[in-house]
Amino acid sequence: MAKRKRRVAAGVGVGSIPVSHPPVRPGLVSSRRGVPAGIERPPYASRPGGEPHPPASSLVRTPTELDAMRRTGALAAEVLIAACGHVRVGMTTDAIDRFVHEAAVAAGAYPSPLGYRGYPKSVCTSVNEVICHGIPDSRRLASGDIVNIDVTVYREGVHGDTSVTLMIGDVDEHSRRLVAETRVALYKGIGAVRAGAAVSDIGRAIQNHAFRRSLGVVREFIGHGVGTEFHSGLQVPHYFDRRQG
Repeated sequence: MAKRKRRVAAGVGVGSIPVSHPPVRPGLVSSRRGVPAGIERPPYASRPGGEPHPPASSLVRTPTELDAMRRTGALAAEVLIAACGHVRVGMTTDAIDRFVHEAAVAAGAYPSPLGYRGYPKSVCTSVNEVICHGIPDSRRLASGDIVNIDVTVYREGVHGDTSVTLMIGDVDEHSRRLVAETRVALYKGIGAVRAGAAVSDIGRAIQNHAFRRSLGVVREFIGHGVGTEFHSGLQVPHYFDRRQG
């Protein structure tokens, strides 16, 4: 499970909110799920330890790649939305993983996280103070939890990546505000994207909104490009870094 911090969602954290009570603890992780042989696999799926090749793709995508990315990204969103419709109090994050895995495979896609650098599951489920990359396990979702579900699928030679944070049952006001303001910060970042803008403008927009709302911004993890590689350039900090020009 990813390193624990104070309660966070989509990269923005509330410094004054303590960790869960009790704190999130790793549960039991079930066996790795299989993928039919006929489904195209990303290159790392067949490499020792799931290690990816050194980044080689261009930062600028071809029209053919963009078309494939639109279709694969739409599929990732469809799988995510369907998974969200099944999430409920008492459900294990492993059950979320099973749903995402089966939905991706049924659509002819490979669940990108599976086997990547040894990752054992097909989706990331990050509960409460877990920032990101939480491993689905036997822990049951409780009323008051927030959980980020991060779905990435590989089809047509490209990855589509998307995530959302859900509030489970009766969630406290601090967490509701965190999720709401993080969503606003997301759209502030999207609004900064345009031809001629700097990558740092995205982080500035997110950070400015967070700080105005007395929220912090996680610096240990950043955003990334997607396409023919799972984690490709550009690297996009969601805090202001003037070096990202």
